[in-house]
Amino acid sequence: MSVRRTAAVLAATAVIGAVAAPAASAAGSSPSPSPSVALPSGLFGSADPTYDGVWRQSLALLAQHTVGQSPASSAIGWLTGQQCANGAFAAYRADASAACDAKTQVDTNSTAAAVQALGALGGHDDATGKAVAWLKSAQNKDGGWGYMPGGPSDTNSTSVVIGALKALGTKPASVTKDGKSPYDALLKLSTACDSEGAGAFAYQPDKKGKLAANADATAAGVTAGMGQGFVAEPGKTFDLTGCHVGYEPDLADAAGNGANYLAKTMAKTSYLKSALPGAEDQPDYGNTADAVVALAAVGATKDAQKPLAWLEKNSADWAAKSGPAAYAQLIFAAHATGTDPRAFGGEDLVARLAATGPGPVAGGATASPSEKKNDEKKDDGNGLGVWWIIGVGLVAGIGIGFLISGRNKKQQL
Repeated sequence: MSVRRTAAVLAATAVIGAVAAPAASAAGSSPSPSPSVALPSGLFGSADPTYDGVWRQSLALLAQHTVGQSPASSAIGWLTGQQCANGAFAAYRADASAACDAKTQVDTNSTAAAVQALGALGGHDDATGKAVAWLKSAQNKDGGWGYMPGGPSDTNSTSVVIGALKALGTKPASVTKDGKSPYDALLKLSTACDSEGAGAFAYQPDKKGKLAANADATAAGVTAGMGQGFVAEPGKTFDLTGCHVGYEPDLADAAGNGANYLAKTMAKTSYLKSALPGAEDQPDYGNTADAVVALAAVGATKDAQKPLAWLEKNSADWAAKSGPAAYAQLIFAAHATGTDPRAFGGEDLVARLAATGPGPVAGGATASPSEKKNDEKKDDGNGLGVWWIIGVGLVAGIGIGFLISGRNKKQQL
C-alpha cells in the first residue's frame, strides 16, 4: 500500500465523478505544487498537504519509530491535532482549531494510517480508540471499507484498516458487519488463477462485477491477507510455485496467489509499471517498494531481492522529489528484507527522511528491532532479521474526483 498522491491529482481529470483504480505511486516525476500558505512547523514535507497531509505524516512517524528514533513532539502533536471529535481524520485540515462538520471530508485511509502510527508510538489510547470506533461505524455490509464512508469496499482501504486493527491488538476477523469480516471482503476481491487476473487482487469490481488485476491493490491485499499492517513480521520461508487453481482459496492462499502475480509481473523488469492517461508507462517506485514488502510478508525472500536491488539503484531521485512518504516506503522495504536503511544504495534513508520535517528527539534513538536481531545473529548465528512492511494502499476518491495506495495507496511531499 503506497502513497501516490501526486499521481492521484494528475490522473483525477480523467476520472472526475468516477470510482477508479487507485493512483499510481510512481508518478513522482515532479513534486506537487507548493502550498499557498505557510505550513505548520510540525508537518513533514513542503508540498501542498491538501490530499496527503495526515497520510505522509503518519508514514513518516511510523518510519522513524521503526528505525528506533523518537519523533519530535511537534510532529506527533500536529498529527493528533488533525483528528475530529468523532475520531475520524481528514486528509488535511488547514485550521485544526475549527470543529469538523458535515463538509469535512474524513476518510478511512487517513484515519487508519494515523492509528497505525499513533498505536506504534504508544500513549495515545484515547485518540486511537476513537478512531477505530469510527472505522467500525464506517464498515460496509460485505465486511470491507471504501475510501469514503458509504463508498463501495476496495482492497486498498480494507487493507489499511486491517493494519489499524492489528496495530491495536484487535483481531480483524472479529470485526464484522452482517456476519462479514474484512477478510471476507478481501477474498471477494481476489481473482481466480484461471482468470485474466491470474490470482491478483482487484481494486474494486467494475460496473459488471468483473475483477481486474491491479498491482497496487495486490501488494496491499497480500500483506493484509497475512494479517499485517504497515510494519509486519516476516512470513515463513516460502518459494512461489505458481497460482493455486481448482478450489476456493482461503485468505492465506489468496495472499500467496497475489504474491505469485507480483513476482511474475516483475520477473523481467524487476519493477512494476504505472501508466497515466495519455502517457507512456513509467517505473512505479512506490508500488515496487510495496511489492517488495508484500513478497517478504509471505516469506518469498528470493523473489524480493531483484526488485529490492532495483530500488537501491534507481529510487534516489524519485524519493527526493516525492518526499517523506517515499522515504518511509523505502525504509519499510529495507526493513522487510533485513537491509540497512542507512546504507540503501548509497543513501541514508533515515537522514533523508529526518531532513523533510522536525528532527527526531536528540538522544532518543535506540537500536531498531532489525538492528537488534542482526546483533543477535552475530552473537549466536541463529538470529533472524526482523522484517517490516508498509502497505499501503491509497484509493480513489469518491465524488471528489481525486484518486488517492502501499501498499501500497500513492505519494506526495
